[in-house]
Amino acid sequence: MTGTPRTDRYALSFTSGTLLTNEAAVVAPIYLRERDWKATRALAQTENLLGTRVARSNTRTLGALVPRLQLLSDEELEIVAEGTSTERGHLMWTAACRKYALIGEFADEVLRERFLTLAGTVSYEDYDSFYRAKAMWHDELDDVTGSSYQKLRQVLFKMMVEAGLLTKQGHIEPALLSSRVAECLDQRTPSDIRFFPTRVA
Repeated sequence: MTGTPRTDRYALSFTSGTLLTNEAAVVAPIYLRERDWKATRALAQTENLLGTRVARSNTRTLGALVPRLQLLSDEELEIVAEGTSTERGHLMWTAACRKYALIGEFADEVLRERFLTLAGTVSYEDYDSFYRAKAMWHDELDDVTGSSYQKLRQVLFKMMVEAGLLTKQGHIEPALLSSRVAECLDQRTPSDIRFFPTRVA
């Protein structure tokens, strides 16, 4: 699967934030009230609802967060706003997988596949192999500097830990999706449950 050619360029701008679950819990309710992403962003920025010390940091965080939240359905956003921290982590992982194809494909082709084959772990070496296979079809991956490559890898693994899918030691944690989160993910074709280490189809 990793050798499948693609024509779309990978977006690689996910180093400006990890899962952003706490920030999502603040911003999602504003959108559900305002029903307008531009107004939501303006309110969060002008009132510094994320509590950042400097405006530039606020702008950068919202710039990473809002495009991900925009990829969640209203039902998913309601869970982000009012659900448990576990549900929020699962949905923000889903949002990252939808926004960034490289993350989504890694989740499907490496994280879930290694879980289903009882490998039990995911390592930096697994990521390196995955990345090299993708780079055969994506020149933009070859253009990444060494430091950026390490940062992309570091952030991706931190996201998996924050989502409760991986321990800091690299052991895969089976995803225990709540019924309402699983129902939301399963409304898409193919099902977005494919982003998770679970035997649920």
